[in-house]
Amino acid sequence: MASQKEILSDGRFSRVAKDPRFWEMPEKDRKVKIDKRFRAMFHDKKFKLKCTVDKRGRPVNYTSVENLRKFYALSESDSELSEDDSEVRAEKKKKKKKVKPEEAADS
Repeated sequence: MASQKEILSDGRFSRVAKDPRFWEMPEKDRKVKIDKRFRAMFHDKKFKLKCTVDKRGRPVNYTSVENLRKFYALSESDSELSEDDSEVRAEKKKKKKKVKPEEAADS
């Protein structure tokens, strides 16, 4: 089998190396950028699907959230917001857990 270098040096295929349609897509452009309206799909239980077998029946252990992270990325400005929001949500959950025992003691 001919090597890649030999194929590209062949006159019939030399345009392939220079044509941008055949270049690989840059890593940063591969993922679809989504805005803050859809960031809930990364942590919402409605979007999480636990798979035990893949489409060919082989056993696997991953969730659909991993696939979402592989194909989608938050836009630059929203990714900073999502990190801050996750911290705020964690604090709210802690406060809610602390508030519930106090309410039970008052009644």
